[in-house]
Amino acid sequence: MALQGPIPIHFHQVFPAGCYAVGEVEPVRGFDASTSGREVQARDKQTGELVWQIAVMDADPAVKASQKTVAVKVISPVQPVPPAPMSGLPFTPVEFDGMTVTPYVNQQGRLAYSIRAREMRAPRQSTKNAVSKEVAA
Repeated sequence: MALQGPIPIHFHQVFPAGCYAVGEVEPVRGFDASTSGREVQARDKQTGELVWQIAVMDADPAVKASQKTVAVKVISPVQPVPPAPMSGLPFTPVEFDGMTVTPYVNQQGRLAYSIRAREMRAPRQSTKNAVSKEVAA
């Protein structure tokens, strides 16, 4: 099979209605390298860069409440900084570039997805329209 490893995917395929940062950017614990007395941050297996994560809320009203909040892992040599909050909004809108998704079976035996990105940024208005045109072509 030609498809191996993480599957490249566009932000609007994962979050068609957008998403909001609802947590802080945190380092991901490297379970293989950490010990009971020493925490080691996880590194991406392909690039060797540090792995960070941030909780985001899917803005799609059709998504079940129990599935609204997901963690997006960001691969970056330095801690990513979320966009500045927007006045009048309780949460900060955010978009991700360089996204991949990796399907796996979770501990309950259900299909789940690990979402990774290379960059976190403020939303761009024209991005969704450009993607729609790109997909239609």
